[in-house]
Amino acid sequence: MLASQRQDRIVAEVRAHGAVRVADLVEQLDVSEMTVRRDITELDRAGLVRRVHGGAVAVDGASRPTDEPGFEAKSTWSTAEKDAIADLAAATVEPGQAIALSAGTTTHLLAQRIAADPALRPLTVVTNSLPVAQTLHRAVPGAGALDVILTGGTRTPSDALVGPVADTALATLRVDRLFLGVHGLDESGLMTPNLAEAATDRALLHCSAAVTVLADHTKWGVMGLARIAALEEVDVLVSDAALPEPARAVLADAGCTLLTPDPA
Repeated sequence: MLASQRQDRIVAEVRAHGAVRVADLVEQLDVSEMTVRRDITELDRAGLVRRVHGGAVAVDGASRPTDEPGFEAKSTWSTAEKDAIADLAAATVEPGQAIALSAGTTTHLLAQRIAADPALRPLTVVTNSLPVAQTLHRAVPGAGALDVILTGGTRTPSDALVGPVADTALATLRVDRLFLGVHGLDESGLMTPNLAEAATDRALLHCSAAVTVLADHTKWGVMGLARIAALEEVDVLVSDAALPEPARAVLADAGCTLLTPDPA
């Protein structure tokens, strides 16, 4: 396959899914990792994709700080990593707790694990995510109660409920732990492209005794228009093994505990 053909395939994959991983391209194109990285670099220079750690994202999509991909689009990104993160996060949930789940595809996967495991009940879950609430309402029956509190608010493209109604509801609540999904993060903190969602995420933080962020390695270095919180406000980050070493050092300096899956 010619370089131009490979690069056309890469651009097509990015446009179809919003992002693509180097590892997936190596398998699809049957070429070396070095070749894929070189192609991505050339496409980045041409302005056709944006190179990120571990792959590429769309220039007219996830790379813009004001862009907000829809829930369905984000559900196709980094699926294996998100599954592993959800498994790790579920292992930290204890029966009898009151927890909060923000909007996001990884928090939705965590909700699926909670819904399928009666051993985690009784449990109270506060959420501003429509998919999370729907999943929990369809939970496998169990001996204990699974109570779901859904905030009101205005719906975003990521199926979050945000705005003054959500913020006011959250101001009256207290939970043991928040599981928070984010659009991106770096040394400056947690980010999202939606200003109203950032405010509601801050309201979730303020009603929580502890904060766990769920973010796969592709989120590191991704920018968003609005800053949610500093890294120092995060107790635990659950990520995957591909999180780069510089990110790990930044998290350690911020006093944030990192959880990643054990190496295979």
